[in-house]
Amino acid sequence: MEAPNIAKISAKTPLREYPKEQLAFFYETMLKIRKFERTVEERFLAGEIPGFVHLYIGEEAVATGVMANLTHKDYIESTHRGHGHTVAKGADLKRMMAEIFGKKTGCCKGKGGSMHIADFSVGMLGANGVVGGGYNLAAGAALAQKIQGRKDISAVFFGDGASNRGTVHEAANMASVWKLPLLFVCEMNEYASTTPYLTATSVADIARRAYGYDMPAVIVDGNDVFSVYEGAKKLVEHIRSDKGPAFLECKTYRVKGHFVGDPERYRTREEVQKNIDERDPIMLFEKKALKAEVYTQKDLDATQVKVDAMIAEALKYAQESPEPDVSELFADLYA
Repeated sequence: MEAPNIAKISAKTPLREYPKEQLAFFYETMLKIRKFERTVEERFLAGEIPGFVHLYIGEEAVATGVMANLTHKDYIESTHRGHGHTVAKGADLKRMMAEIFGKKTGCCKGKGGSMHIADFSVGMLGANGVVGGGYNLAAGAALAQKIQGRKDISAVFFGDGASNRGTVHEAANMASVWKLPLLFVCEMNEYASTTPYLTATSVADIARRAYGYDMPAVIVDGNDVFSVYEGAKKLVEHIRSDKGPAFLECKTYRVKGHFVGDPERYRTREEVQKNIDERDPIMLFEKKALKAEVYTQKDLDATQVKVDAMIAEALKYAQESPEPDVSELFADLYA
């Protein structure tokens, strides 16, 4: 039986009714994420980037659609797969790339790297290498916003695997009890590391769990930026009206391995290719935009060229930036 507070929302607003600036944000942001991630993958495989990287390719519509409803004064908590959230929140691409390269000019001075990237200036409180580590940090940020009497909200992103961690229940319960301005965003990408989600998750729709905490929930197609945007908009309006937390589940798909280098023995290449061919969020946007005649192919191509130049500039900045000096190793640590 479906929980009564769950709505399944699909985009119904005609594309011509979206402001041109909104459409431009959708397309340019998804492209920035895609091209940023492809560049990171390429340079990681070339041995230029230390550590591990987890790519957001194929999930661009989630970060883009949610962030289109937020401002720089709103906070977000991210995951180990956090580049897309950081780009969509408006972080500087050059400083982001430098951070992933471990350079002194990075937004965390090269000390955070891929899995701990942050940019407080745009409300991005940090990626997190701990699965499920962001829930209570986001709840704390939302509590601060509530105590300060602000209308800003917080959002926490997490996957289907992290939805089974105990921290989500602690944060959801407290957020509901205190009516915190907190949006839970589940990126249901079907795999928790190497585990198909239904082998370890009790419900097909993770949003059903929101019912236990008396919060509204919405399920959307996470590969359709318009559906994500409209679903998130409904819930963000609820939260900004001091009605407490809400839960957004975005059904998407992780087309890349858990990390760059993952042999992916847990699924077939045919399954992945089918999702790329049929559900790619950028392709879906382009098809809809051309069909609605809100974009021409020339418009799309011009945006591609613009974004290519931005990513090339960010890469050059990172490659030419200096390494942190060893004398800075213990700087910026808490006493």
